[in-house]
Amino acid sequence: MKLTETFTRFARSEQFGGALLVVCTIVSLTLANSPAAGAWSALWHARLGPLSLEHWINDALMAIFFLLIGLELERELYVGELSKLRNALLPAFAAVGGMIAPALFHFALNRGTDTQAGFGIPMATDIAFALGVLALLGARVPAALKVLVVAFAVIDDLGAIVLIAAVYTAEIAVPWLALALGTWAALIALNRLRVMRLAPYLVGGAFLWFCLLKAGIHASIAGVLLAFAIPFSARAPDTESPSHRLEHWLHKPVAFGILPLFALANTAVMIDHGAIAQLASANSLGIALGLIVGKPLGVLLLCFVAVVCGASSLPTGVRWTHIVGAGFLGGIGFTMSIFITNLAFAGDDASINSSKLAVLIASLVAGALGFLWLRAVPNK
Repeated sequence: MKLTETFTRFARSEQFGGALLVVCTIVSLTLANSPAAGAWSALWHARLGPLSLEHWINDALMAIFFLLIGLELERELYVGELSKLRNALLPAFAAVGGMIAPALFHFALNRGTDTQAGFGIPMATDIAFALGVLALLGARVPAALKVLVVAFAVIDDLGAIVLIAAVYTAEIAVPWLALALGTWAALIALNRLRVMRLAPYLVGGAFLWFCLLKAGIHASIAGVLLAFAIPFSARAPDTESPSHRLEHWLHKPVAFGILPLFALANTAVMIDHGAIAQLASANSLGIALGLIVGKPLGVLLLCFVAVVCGASSLPTGVRWTHIVGAGFLGGIGFTMSIFITNLAFAGDDASINSSKLAVLIASLVAGALGFLWLRAVPNK
């Protein structure tokens, strides 16, 4: 299977971005557990106007990250792996299984407790790190597996966005929500009128973000809504399609700016006796088991169902052993898992700290297992 130039460029950007995320995580963890811990924490909680620096990153800059996810999903639906129903069904089944099984693991251990809201934490997959591991494996894994992993990770991210909107949203201010929906409808109208300049969409998207922030819905959702309002042309060259152009422009700022900042601000986990003791708690165990066991189990089972019922088939060169390895890589939650942690336990610093530590450890274990498993799978 030959990879398209667009996919290759995307994969390369994600791989380098994943390496930078590792460096930023190590730096943040080191400073959070050093004599400079107080100053490091104070930096991210410093007020910049109405929000702290951490909130500007998580609520504003991450909206741009979600905009990129939306643009990637739009491209996949029009011309990518998800454009043909039969091809899309296998990663769709994999994504659904990879979300439901981890959530059930966490829910089973935390039902009826204060940490029950954390069931969404192990549902996510980090595309950057998953692609980074696949890059280390090189030709040992078929190209079709890389496309499959990216496709189900993108659908996984869409599921996380729906989860954020449906579950991790507090009281809604209806007037602001109505204004947000009206703004989005106006952007869709511009799309239908084939307005191809990006400026009106970006200005409208900024106002949409503000309205959703005021409405009480996490403003990062504005990024995805904006993505589907921007015109996409499957036949036009990249330079003529606004969606193509914006996606191309955003790759480097997101991979080398926004996500590293997110890692620096959100992985400052204090590793003390209390945090280590919390690794045995039901919440931490639910996160770890969800990512390490639930992900590969859910991905494998739902892919098996899709193939057995005839809805889809394994891509050329991909075997069931590869699907297991892909499931392990899906257990690298990191960015989205940490993002959902902040929403699930807002205001509960102890639960946020212990959950982030569980996410980091489980993601490391899942990534290592995926690498070792796929490395052991014979080429022939």
